Amino acid sequence: MPFIHAQILAGHSTEQKKDLLQNSTKAVQDSIGAPIGSIRVTLQEFQQDEVIITGEVGKEFATVQVHLIEGRTEELKAALIAALSKAVNASLGISEDDIRIMAIDVPRENMGVAGGISAKAAGR
Repeated sequence: MPFIHAQILAGHSTEQKKDLLQNSTKAVQDSIGAPIGSIRVTLQEFQQDEVIITGEVGKEFATVQVHLIEGRTEELKAALIAALSKAVNASLGISEDDIRIMAIDVPRENMGVAGGISAKAAGR
C-alpha cells in the first residue's frame, strides 16, 4: 500500500510509460515516505475514441487514483498530489492542467495486505 492506478491516452512510447511507472513510484516514496516494497503502480491506456475530456473526444489527459491506508495528514496528501502531477508531466509531457490526481483513503479494516489479512489486523 499505496496502490497507484494511472489512466492515460494510448500512444506514448514504451520508454515514456516506463518513466511514468518509475517516476510515480519515486514521487510516492519522496512525498509520503512509503517504502518501495509497499508501492504498487499500474497503467491503463485508452484509445482516442474511448475518451472525452472537457467536451473534446481524444484529448490528452492523465487521471491518477491513489488508494492509501487512512491516516495521512492533509499536508502529506497535498505533497503526494503535487509530486504525482509533476511525475506525470515530466514523464509524458502532459500539461498539469490536464492531469487529475485523487487520493483515496481506505479504512484499515478494508485493506488486505500480505498474508490475506487486513491492514488493521497486521497493525498498520
